[in-house]
Amino acid sequence: MDVSIIETSSLGDRSYLVTEADVAVVVDPQRDIDRVLALANDRGARITHVLETHIHNDYVTGGLELSRAVEAEYIVPAGDDVDYERRAVHDGDLIDAGPIRLRVMHTPGHTHHHVSYVLLDATGGTHGIFTGGSMLYGSTGRTDLVGPQYTEELTHAQFRSVRRIADEVPADTPVYPTHGFGSFCSATPTSGDSSTVGQQRDVNPALTRDEQAYVDELIAGLNTYPAYYAHMGVINRAGPSPLDLSAPEPVDPAELRRRIDAGEWVVDLRERTAFAAGHLGGTLGFELSTSFVTYLGWLYKWGAPLTLIGESDEQIADAKRELVRIGVDELAGAAVGEIHTLVNGHELRSYRVSDFAELTREIDSEQVRVLDVRQKDEYEDGHVRGAVNIPLHDLAERLDEVPRGEVWVHCASGYRASVAASMIDRIDRIVVLVNDDFEKAYDQGLIGTS
Repeated sequence: MDVSIIETSSLGDRSYLVTEADVAVVVDPQRDIDRVLALANDRGARITHVLETHIHNDYVTGGLELSRAVEAEYIVPAGDDVDYERRAVHDGDLIDAGPIRLRVMHTPGHTHHHVSYVLLDATGGTHGIFTGGSMLYGSTGRTDLVGPQYTEELTHAQFRSVRRIADEVPADTPVYPTHGFGSFCSATPTSGDSSTVGQQRDVNPALTRDEQAYVDELIAGLNTYPAYYAHMGVINRAGPSPLDLSAPEPVDPAELRRRIDAGEWVVDLRERTAFAAGHLGGTLGFELSTSFVTYLGWLYKWGAPLTLIGESDEQIADAKRELVRIGVDELAGAAVGEIHTLVNGHELRSYRVSDFAELTREIDSEQVRVLDVRQKDEYEDGHVRGAVNIPLHDLAERLDEVPRGEVWVHCASGYRASVAASMIDRIDRIVVLVNDDFEKAYDQGLIGTS
């Protein structure tokens, strides 16, 4: 029996393909099911069952489309109200896929109806447990996504669910979570790429703390999460539309400028320092890297026309794949080519890129202001002296609070700061992007108490 991991690092999630002989089962597939189909084909296996651990809040599922494409049985936890046919499973149910069997374990916490699946062979031997947003590697799934009125109830439930797994599943059983590799669905950061139930007994807070301490610590540590989450459950309950990865319509320089001047969302996918060196005024810089879809989805005005600027058709295609994973299906178009070919008679804008060492030399200048776009808890843990904190997800609504003059923008690594720099880059302001690791600020003695 083989368990293959299908990584979606941009969302911090994993899907799984289980194969035995010529039979395959899929757990928590992402929207772009072509990856799953290709892997099953490589394994020479036919997918007979597609399983969901829960109605997802951080991505659009590919489960419904996959099950229809291969005529597999689609399995969703009982109690979840959905608008399509599926097999609703309850605690203790057995899913029989020939040589592969899975026992359903109700593990509420991340959601009310969340389940885990214990992976069994034909003789009843345990080969793994798919824990979704329940037991993660050194953490658990967050419990505030269903609604604030349920957070305390679900946090207690999460504690008991993880304890149940530890009590009922053999210690040497591999744990296969969906979340916890950078996903905001994790209550706290996770650690490691693999684990067993026994190893989690030593490190998981639900297993090393008493119930009330666990509940208090988890709730106190919950932070903001991407705004696009509000749309994911709605789409997944209704049933996502079939995937469309076709190329968006091309946009010429004149039309591109018209859209920028009209205040539409025009997003430049190039590397952050390339954007800083030269970009079309009024565009937003969202470097196409691991953080792209999380932060664009967080800031994007849902349903607004969205045009992409890329260096190649391949870059546009990669961005579209990322966007459809969170339900941004309609692109208004794309402009491709060297940035100087897209100016349409306008001059490119630019701003400096620097680091914390240079900020150290200039911070005492009367003209220099520092903007920290990390989240509030990050700022409170330690910040550059005199810095103004406006979290990136609040920046669009608080632009009038951004200091005038020369503004040095930083975050923890440079990505959020690069987005923020593109948002505040205006004629009346000098922007400097601090493209550096925040730990260097400590090394430079920049951290203060005010």
